[in-house]
Amino acid sequence: MLLSVVCGCADIQKSQLATLEKQQAGLLSQAQEYQKRAANLDTENRELHSLVAQSRQQAQALQGQLSGVQDELRDVNSKLVQARKQNQESENRIKALTASMQRTGGVSISANSSVPQSLPPINIPGVQVRREADTVRVELPGPRLFESGSAQLRPGAENMIGVAASQLARSYPGHVIGVEGHTDSDVVRGRQWRNNHELSTNRAMAVYDVLTTRTNLRPEQLQVVGHGSNRPVVSNATDAGKQRNRRVELVIYPKKAP
Repeated sequence: MLLSVVCGCADIQKSQLATLEKQQAGLLSQAQEYQKRAANLDTENRELHSLVAQSRQQAQALQGQLSGVQDELRDVNSKLVQARKQNQESENRIKALTASMQRTGGVSISANSSVPQSLPPINIPGVQVRREADTVRVELPGPRLFESGSAQLRPGAENMIGVAASQLARSYPGHVIGVEGHTDSDVVRGRQWRNNHELSTNRAMAVYDVLTTRTNLRPEQLQVVGHGSNRPVVSNATDAGKQRNRRVELVIYPKKAP
């Protein structure tokens, strides 16, 4: 009887021990899983710290770029104010010079209304011609003559100028011809030209040089002026309008040259 009781107790203890061992194995498995998750979280934590550090570096770089852009903007605004001031000074000098020439009877390219003869119309392929009062204006398109911001003639520009000059020599022999430079309203960029008046005058002079060295037009027939952006033919509100306004006009007057 006693042996039976002892054996029963031993079986119970073995069962309890097996249960504890099973629980211990489960806890060990959970501990390993938690350890694996902890390792993964630690890796993610390090990666996030690295991303945060990179983001801070990028933010610092962007802040530096922003500061540079702001400095450049201030510089451009300062140059814009200076360019507008110079442009106004140039206009004032031109007005004063024009007034002085009128007072002293100097040379003027205004039309001589005392000449009753009207100028005949002409047609030059690829070039726009328009009549304005008693003058005829031949528009040589700036983009075909010059690179942007330059007064150096493009390849082929001399040929276009020569074709126009030949037609003018046949249709208006001996007439006074104004060589007028015009620009759009954009502010001149770069250091080569102070303002649009200077750029337009140099472009007109480039065309004048071709007319006097490569065509039959005489220097005493020609008068050069740069109007800058003061006399647009269309609005400068669009790119197409600006392109049209960038031009050199050959203006034929009823007046004959000496």
